[in-house]
Amino acid sequence: MTILDHAYTAAFVMLGLAVLFTLYRLVRGPSVLDRIVCLNALSVLLVSFIAVEVALRGDTAYIGLMVAIALLGFVGTITATRFAERRAHDRD
Repeated sequence: MTILDHAYTAAFVMLGLAVLFTLYRLVRGPSVLDRIVCLNALSVLLVSFIAVEVALRGDTAYIGLMVAIALLGFVGTITATRFAERRAHDRD
C-alpha cells in the first residue's frame, strides 16, 4: 500500500466517524434547528464521501452528482429553516 492509499483510508474513517457523530446529534438534537443543521452536515459529508471516491478511482463521472446533492442540501436547508421560522413565528 502506498501512502496515498493510507490517506484515502484515513479520510474514509474520519468521514465515517463524522457521519456517526452527526447522526447522534440528529437523533438527540434538542431543537428542530439543530436537526436541520445536522441534515445539512450529512449532505456535505455525502458529497465529501463521493469526492474522496472520485479521487481514489480517478473517475470524474460523479462530479455532476456531487453538485446536485450539494444544491439539494442547500435548498433543503433553506426551505426547512424558513418553515421552522414561520412555525416559531406562528406560535408567538
